Amino acid sequence: MLQPSIYRLRLQDILMVCVLGLLCLGILMVQSAAMNITGQIGWHWNERGTKHLLFVAVALLTFFIVGHLDYRTLARSTGATSGVSWKSPVLWMFAAALLACIFVLIPHVGLAVKGARRWLPLGFTQVQPSELAKWAVVLFLAWTLSKSTAHLQPRMHIRGFFYTVLLLLPVAAICLFVVIEDFGTAVLIALCAVTILIAGRVKLWHLALIAPIAIAAGLWFMMHKSYRMTRMMSFRDPFASPEREGYHMIQSLLSFSTGGVFGTGLGRGVQKLGYLPEDTTDFIFAVICEELGIFGAILTIALYLGILYVAWQAIRQRKDGFGQLLAFGIGAMITLQALINIAVATVSVPPKGMSLPLVSAGGSGLVITSAALGLLYSVCRAKPDESLQDQPIGNLAVAV
Repeated sequence: MLQPSIYRLRLQDILMVCVLGLLCLGILMVQSAAMNITGQIGWHWNERGTKHLLFVAVALLTFFIVGHLDYRTLARSTGATSGVSWKSPVLWMFAAALLACIFVLIPHVGLAVKGARRWLPLGFTQVQPSELAKWAVVLFLAWTLSKSTAHLQPRMHIRGFFYTVLLLLPVAAICLFVVIEDFGTAVLIALCAVTILIAGRVKLWHLALIAPIAIAAGLWFMMHKSYRMTRMMSFRDPFASPEREGYHMIQSLLSFSTGGVFGTGLGRGVQKLGYLPEDTTDFIFAVICEELGIFGAILTIALYLGILYVAWQAIRQRKDGFGQLLAFGIGAMITLQALINIAVATVSVPPKGMSLPLVSAGGSGLVITSAALGLLYSVCRAKPDESLQDQPIGNLAVAV
């Protein structure tokens, strides 16, 4: 009889399967969504599909390189119980992300595409600073919260309201610059930050006192731009303006209705032929559902749930607070982004410019997300290190 260790998949193996599955799905669907009516019979690679394939190769290489590093090197520079130090690579990474978010707003430095200034030129490609900001916040909160609880008992809360405010100031600063570039990503960062803070045992009444200020700021930024309010109003009744604000939502719904249960077949979708805007990025889930039907939708969601399962099990297995919170933050960010994208495609929430992680066409976002998942891979495969055995973080110290 085979030993269980022989045929049982390790967490890192499950993560690898999910990442490879989503990347392969993305290759097929980006190529399919980018196809035009050419009169050619069969499957022919187009420029958009070939470019995405190259980025997937770089992303996959990044995933394996980062995955075979030791995530604990990000915390080891200051020791497990020595508190916060300016020498930490996490702080330098956070500062670099913040500076990138500032530079992209400078005219003639940041690139404006379709009226949005969201990209910084970097050689042959472009970098989206908001992608750096997402993961910089996850790393910063995971590292800071784990350091702050190093001397506390597992059931104790983090000290003082003033400390919570100081902890949130850097996050608020990076959200402030991201919201100018991309309102949807700023909301995503804020939601993920709140979940990490709750998991890190920040007192709920601290967050309750700060929440009205954050909500008021979010409402002001939403009303400050007329197109954001227009999107909110059109979401209530897309058919009131079917050729303008409601166009994206109606075409997305048509993709679902056309696909049905079994789909039209890979490459045989109709909505991508000039009807559905942003079919390779924001609304690629609609293309998946049209061509692969409900089975394609279930497969996509199952792969994201697989990543969430790996993150949850990694939390249960790790004994250091940094590893627990890092796994939690990565799982939360991937899951929330996928959930928001799918909700937008199904017209469950107002439209937001947000890609489907690992599936949508992209360059820097695809590579950076793969690097973050590489850190999760590193958390899963790391062996216990007695020098970094912090107390588990309260809510995350789940008995196996």
